[in-house]
Amino acid sequence: MTKRAAFLDFKVDHMTLLVQPRLYNVAFVLFKTVFGVGPEDLLYDKRKEWTPGAGEVSMTYAMRLGSGVDEPKLINTIVAVVQPSEPAGQPSHVRSMLDSHGAAAHWQHVALRTSDLLAFHQHAVERGVNFITPVLKDEEENLIQVFSGEWFFPGSQASAMFFEFLQRDPSDQDVARVREQNRRWFRDETFMGLYDEKEREYRSGNVTPFIDAALFEKLEALVGALHVWQIDATVLAACERTMLDYARAKAQSGGAA
Repeated sequence: MTKRAAFLDFKVDHMTLLVQPRLYNVAFVLFKTVFGVGPEDLLYDKRKEWTPGAGEVSMTYAMRLGSGVDEPKLINTIVAVVQPSEPAGQPSHVRSMLDSHGAAAHWQHVALRTSDLLAFHQHAVERGVNFITPVLKDEEENLIQVFSGEWFFPGSQASAMFFEFLQRDPSDQDVARVREQNRRWFRDETFMGLYDEKEREYRSGNVTPFIDAALFEKLEALVGALHVWQIDATVLAACERTMLDYARAKAQSGGAA
């Protein structure tokens, strides 16, 4: 059996589903009637008034599916549903993500729960993974979280798919480290912090990838011509060395490997 660090023992915590406005309310009904979501299972409904005097619009709601017996908080499956709530003439990265895929609905990110987010974050950064936020402390729930760049390859359009990694019930020491490292972000609500960051990316046209194009091409050179079953331990070791070397050189050069 493969031995791995405890912080790599991931569990799915929740998923985020983007939907077109026409589907947003119908999806709410379907979760209630088909998936058995009760009033107590609506975890939140975040709203915003985009135009003064126009009234609030729902941006996102989260539903809890099922209930755990032993550890309900950790076993429940959660789906957060997000619509492009901005007025029609205003830019919206959620609308862009959906329209670029010609989709009524699109799974945006999966949140994977770890027992030690700070250790995993360091592990990932050392292997060239890009994150669009620092590690954040959620103001409403007792958790810390971080969001990765999107999965796509050089020359392709951004995929609108990325990962969230989180740790529930962090220790006071972990929270103190997060606060010290991320003073600019610490008081932000994490949903709006992420939402605003993705909006900046999509307006600029510069969407952060999960790994840099240069690192992708180095890995592709090592494994692109192989069948999956030919990617053995020797090849994987060479890939990991390449990732570690790339990230180290990038850090030493201040961001350009």
